[in-house]
Amino acid sequence: MAILLATQIQNLQAQNKELKFNLNEDGSHYLKATLLNQVWLRYTENNPGTLVDGYAENETFDIGLRRTRMQVYGQVSDKVFFYTQIGTNNLNYISARKQGLFFHDALGEIKVKDNYLSIGAGLSGWSGLSRYASPAVGSILTMDAPIYQQATNDASDQFLRKYSIYAKGKLGKLDYRLALSKPMTIANSTVQGTAISNNALFSPKPPKIQTQAYVMYQFRDQESNLIPYNVGSYLGKKSVLNLGAGFIFQDKAMWHAENAGLDTVYSPLALLAVDVFYDYPLDVEKQTALTAYASFSVNDYGKNYIRDVGVMNPANGVNANASLNGAGNAFPMLGTGNAAYAQIGYLFKKDLLGKMGTLQAFAASQYAHWDRLQSNMAMYELGFNWLIDGNRAKLSFNYQSRPIFKQNTSGDWIENSRKGMFVTQFQIGI
Repeated sequence: MAILLATQIQNLQAQNKELKFNLNEDGSHYLKATLLNQVWLRYTENNPGTLVDGYAENETFDIGLRRTRMQVYGQVSDKVFFYTQIGTNNLNYISARKQGLFFHDALGEIKVKDNYLSIGAGLSGWSGLSRYASPAVGSILTMDAPIYQQATNDASDQFLRKYSIYAKGKLGKLDYRLALSKPMTIANSTVQGTAISNNALFSPKPPKIQTQAYVMYQFRDQESNLIPYNVGSYLGKKSVLNLGAGFIFQDKAMWHAENAGLDTVYSPLALLAVDVFYDYPLDVEKQTALTAYASFSVNDYGKNYIRDVGVMNPANGVNANASLNGAGNAFPMLGTGNAAYAQIGYLFKKDLLGKMGTLQAFAASQYAHWDRLQSNMAMYELGFNWLIDGNRAKLSFNYQSRPIFKQNTSGDWIENSRKGMFVTQFQIGI
């Protein structure tokens, strides 16, 4: 037993810090595990009217677990692959205590034809629409992924994952994914109830099948499509230029009331997006690099749909002075209308800080015109990653500015003010 353990430790050391166990001599059949923990230390200027357990709170300092994850996956034969991910998200001082881990992903996959076609099924992150509908959270360039691209997050899915059958593969430089999904019922949603409104919400009726797809044309280096999640920055290790496009469609997914509540109107969920991803090593010797991403989407969630999202929200209630944003750090991140997003990052030279690694500066913005708002929605953020050991150990510092929307005397929702949030994240991953 001791000899076997020593052999496996030597194998792990030889495999670039991977937790990998080979099932055959050449390593083509294997089991692999990864671990990730992201801790946030945060100061938030809360939205107007914010309450914490019924008490007014203008600002909040909190510490929380943004993500804690473990992946176990493997190629168990030439044709069969499996992937699982367990963990938890968004635990802070107002969360329910002693929460258990849950499955984010659990799927099996069969390779039908080389790299051209694989088919799988299960609880899956093989999502359509855009690149960061399925982000690789350990390599995010900015503090957090553009969550709005996870278009039904916890409304009719589980942190973007759905029960799906999917097909994926590569046709030359074209990388594709297609999925048929059964959305989760709204009765179990954590983001909305089952009551109807004059503005569109997800319908509580048994959901119809959701169709989704995303394709990328990869002009330069090819990216892996082993698992669903797309890398945020390669830290100068690849030269990548991708153009992508995708959609999500579900018939009668939304509903709203008209004619003083006498009529119920059903409408489809129809989302389209195009994007471009660029990652380029500027100086091979110094290992400097540029990372950039941009996306444009056309979203139809039904009449005047708006969803305020507050990531790991530090508050849980509002009083009569509340804005459209709701409690804490939320802002209208999703809605019916058009949205644009861009981010850019610069990786400084290797060992800029000696044995303490290097820095990667970044900036990002989401800009949207939602039908329900009379002012455009603009969020921006900037910060830097201190890469102590690449993405395995890094400290990230981020400032985010978000708009606050209130009604004017004409009843229009307009930007009234802005609030900020400072976040420090400590990430450790294996």
